[in-house]
Amino acid sequence: MHQGALYALLAAALFGASTPFSKMLVGHVSPVTLAGLLYLGSGVGLSIWYLVRRALRRNEQDGDGLRRKDLRWLAAVILSGGIGGPILLMLGLSSTPASSASLLLNMEGVLTAALAWFVFKENFDRRIVLGMLVIVLAGVLLSWQQVPEFGVPWGPLAILAACLCWAIDNNLTRRISASDAVQIAAIKGLAAAAVNLTLAFSLGAQWPAAASIGAAALIGFAGYGVSLVLFVLALRHLGSSRTGAYFSAAPFIGAAISLLVLHETVGGLFWLAAGLMGVGIWLHLTESHQHPHTHEEDEHAHSHRHDLHHQHQHDFAWDGREPHSHSHRHLPISHSHAHYPDIHHRHQH
Repeated sequence: MHQGALYALLAAALFGASTPFSKMLVGHVSPVTLAGLLYLGSGVGLSIWYLVRRALRRNEQDGDGLRRKDLRWLAAVILSGGIGGPILLMLGLSSTPASSASLLLNMEGVLTAALAWFVFKENFDRRIVLGMLVIVLAGVLLSWQQVPEFGVPWGPLAILAACLCWAIDNNLTRRISASDAVQIAAIKGLAAAAVNLTLAFSLGAQWPAAASIGAAALIGFAGYGVSLVLFVLALRHLGSSRTGAYFSAAPFIGAAISLLVLHETVGGLFWLAAGLMGVGIWLHLTESHQHPHTHEEDEHAHSHRHDLHHQHQHDFAWDGREPHSHSHRHLPISHSHAHYPDIHHRHQH
């Protein structure tokens, strides 16, 4: 299995697992407060991880931390995914039936792929499109509890707008995915926590019991924090649309855990949807995209080995350890090999 696909599926597993465990806290914590605490656990936990790791590496070459040119993209990511998405979702849920909301949330993957393909010019072929369509159909079947009854149209429109915000978030995060994934996810978590908790308290929420806060923080660290780190790494290796497709497995993983932990039951549609999801993921895993292509000169920093795309000298004392992170320059090169739209293969076709 490709490394990027593994990152994306692990991210989906952690995020999917967070849903049934979070559900156990819903009766003790209001939804908006819970969202804030989940993000808070993510942001604080990853910030500690980042600071400890930085202290341990204080004598090493500066690695792949965010640079000044990345800040505008990070600000847009926080605004769209950490602020706009959650607020629009809360507004939409206030007037939209749960079944309709679940169905509409599947549009995030579709909008992510559409933006990646037609706005950010990420490559795709019929096999990838077919895989995405099968995965989307699986998501529709999974969430189709009843025929949607939208009622007042502002609710569904707000949820669709939230999905668009997260789709923009996913594609913009791809622009900075070469940078430190832990640093990116920590900042996003802290920003989203601040917005959601401020919204919760403005609506009259109170702090829950300490045990609930601790449980939410742990779930948030794993399901929102570590999951987001893995998601950013997947974006680095796969691009937006393919990462979003693999991440669509999260609801199935959450449902499977619900069967074991919450003893919930599922019907025939779940197993049909699970089979379709497996087919869609298989279509993506077995993709082979190869053609002659040219790499333009580029300079960036990320964790790497000295492979075909990283033949460079060091202007600092290097101990020979790999992978390692530092700013490095890519010289123009033309060749042909199987590849994904990763950070080194964002080219026109």
